[in-house]
Amino acid sequence: MAVGGFFALLLALAGCSGTKFIPEGSKLYTGSTVTLKSESAIPNESVLTTELESVITPKPNASILGLRPKLYFWHMGEGKTKGLGKWLADKYGEAPVLLSAVDTNNVKGLMTNRLYNNGYFKPTLSSQVKVKDNTASVDYTAAVGKPYLIKEIHFPDRDTLIDRAIRATEPNTLLKVGDPYNLQTLINERVRIDAALKNQGYYYFAPDYILFQVDSTLDNEANVYLKIKSTIPPQAAMPYLLNRVTLDTDYTLSDTTEGAKEPFMFRGYRYFPDEEVFKAKAITNATFIYPDSLYRRRRSDQTLSRLMSLGTFKFVDIRYRPAANQPDSGGYGRLNSLIRMTQVPKKSLRAEVQMNVSNIFTGPGIVVQFRNRSALRGAEQLLINARASFETGNGIQSGVTSTTIGVDGQLLVPRLITPPFNIRLVNSDFQPRTFFNAGYKYVLRTSFFQQDVFNLGYGYSWKTKLTNEQQLQPINIEYLRLANTDTAFDALLEERPFLANSFRQQFILGSNYSYTYNQQVLEQRRNQIYFNGGLELAGNLAYLTQSLRAAPQNEFGDYNLFGQEFAQYTKVNLELRNYYRISPDPTSGNRFATRLLIGVGVPYKNSEALPYLKQYGIGGPNSVRAFAARGIGPGTYRSRDPEDVTSFYDQVGDMRLEANIEYRHDLFPYVKGALFVDAGNIWLINADPDRPTFDANGQPDGKNGQFRFNSFLQELAVGAGAGIRIDVQFFVIRFDAAYPLIYPFENSTFQAPNGDEYNKLDSGFKAVRLNIGIGYPF
Repeated sequence: MAVGGFFALLLALAGCSGTKFIPEGSKLYTGSTVTLKSESAIPNESVLTTELESVITPKPNASILGLRPKLYFWHMGEGKTKGLGKWLADKYGEAPVLLSAVDTNNVKGLMTNRLYNNGYFKPTLSSQVKVKDNTASVDYTAAVGKPYLIKEIHFPDRDTLIDRAIRATEPNTLLKVGDPYNLQTLINERVRIDAALKNQGYYYFAPDYILFQVDSTLDNEANVYLKIKSTIPPQAAMPYLLNRVTLDTDYTLSDTTEGAKEPFMFRGYRYFPDEEVFKAKAITNATFIYPDSLYRRRRSDQTLSRLMSLGTFKFVDIRYRPAANQPDSGGYGRLNSLIRMTQVPKKSLRAEVQMNVSNIFTGPGIVVQFRNRSALRGAEQLLINARASFETGNGIQSGVTSTTIGVDGQLLVPRLITPPFNIRLVNSDFQPRTFFNAGYKYVLRTSFFQQDVFNLGYGYSWKTKLTNEQQLQPINIEYLRLANTDTAFDALLEERPFLANSFRQQFILGSNYSYTYNQQVLEQRRNQIYFNGGLELAGNLAYLTQSLRAAPQNEFGDYNLFGQEFAQYTKVNLELRNYYRISPDPTSGNRFATRLLIGVGVPYKNSEALPYLKQYGIGGPNSVRAFAARGIGPGTYRSRDPEDVTSFYDQVGDMRLEANIEYRHDLFPYVKGALFVDAGNIWLINADPDRPTFDANGQPDGKNGQFRFNSFLQELAVGAGAGIRIDVQFFVIRFDAAYPLIYPFENSTFQAPNGDEYNKLDSGFKAVRLNIGIGYPF
């Protein structure tokens, strides 16, 4: 019976046009149309039509292919106070919208007003009701002439401070002679002038104090006169200078009077309570409003942004009050300013338990972070991180354990340290930083090797806009030391010269620069672009120095530095993403996300191969998901024995090309779905005879993993799949199932150690690969 009732409900909904629920003698209102008529061309006719349609009320009942199921649900609850029918009516129902609810005179009045706002001062509006059976619609027609065009624009001409200030903004006016009269343009012009005056000292001015008088007695032309209202308060017509600027770095809600604290003077500022936590110099360097300067809203907003970006304050606000001083002889008033800052705790300690889940290693980790938000009393942030993880291998790495222990420190100084120059980026709203970092990491791969990684560096990061960020690291020193290698790993290095070069104990004396453009911070944008480009250079200065001094070379023909080899390479990374939201609703998660990754690393002179940590791998839960991590490439290469744990080290390269497209869709609260396609591969700059590749007939092609322009597209691995994401905003768990569509090694055939030949079907690849990840892949 339950199934029969369900089908009965479907049949009822399918036959529901909604008209049988209309009271006798009434008509169901089904909507309206708007038609514009004119003897001359109507500029932006579709935009104007849409604007007129927006004022039509009421809105008709929602319909799908002529059906109105919401009316059916409404009828189920009619006259009921409880029960399933009442619940369905409240949840999904919609009362019928009748023709009697339509006030055509009111709608025509609203349309006339909108036409006036667009320069059509003599429109004729009419309406016609069309009845069909139990339904009715209304057609509106607007007959208009030519729109009025702006003939002359007159700015205030009085010889007063405020009139002169307004006239000075005229070159940037939004009003143009010959443009159609438009009310919204006039409103925008008032806002523009107000913003300009706010940066010229007019603290109390407001857009409403500007009045537009329009002379429309001319033949389809209008003269626009911009004036200041006669009722403007005296203080709004007066520019202001800053009299006293007070900095309170320890404000709390319990503060009821600043007189209880003893300030001292620094650079003309009143600073309190003292310098126990923050040196006054650090705070004044982030302050862009000055005693005896003209009030400018731009500098006030910049000060708020800079102080908040220090990371040491929870809240910052700026209060302005009239000073007791009378206006000076020039007509300028005086304002006192109080900047109140509420601190976050200076020191903090936090611990975070992590779980790494990937196709290579899985296991727990812990991170302990100590933070001091004013380590040197100049708002410098000192961060010390201790990390440890213990992971076990998956797939062919099963039985291998990876232990990582490390500690690193970073000091963030809220200014650019560039002696002898003092660069403040005075037009940026964001605090630039100089950073110093140092760290050590111990890595142990059982049955393979132990590696020690040391790093030391310093650099700068700065933003000129909300969407733009740049980072320059002139010095980035890394020292890689391989120790306690297992016999099997030694044999592998001897067998694979490229690996031996990659794992050599060496210095990386590098510099890098990156630029990021990110529109994701503009949450209201329907289409968002993300771009990151990075350049890394290593070993060039060291090579030049050693070659100029004719330093001796080692047995490989390479220079050493302090008795140690150093890497030399150039590396470029580019990443472009695009996020397009299908719905105009900013909260909707229904969107297309695309990504393109391009990476190239070129070893030269002192290096035959990139250091292993700098090489590219592809595949896995955040890459081409139909394949295991480092399960693709280089080119059409396949490991001679995919089941051998050492094959993991073969599949790295000097170049990477990857593209992803993903459709994300909201399913229900906190759960999202996705459909995706991934493609990509890696290649070598220099062919490696120890990694042979084959053509479509299974014959050696001589490329040996090297990138070739005439064939790289045919060597892309492609996979597709679907996923589920549990998204609770601060944490995302992702489950993806991916199916490989194209194997770049489709026809590769090798001879296994036991003498048997095998191809992709028995190489350990599964038809469907399941991935578990934390966060979105991009």
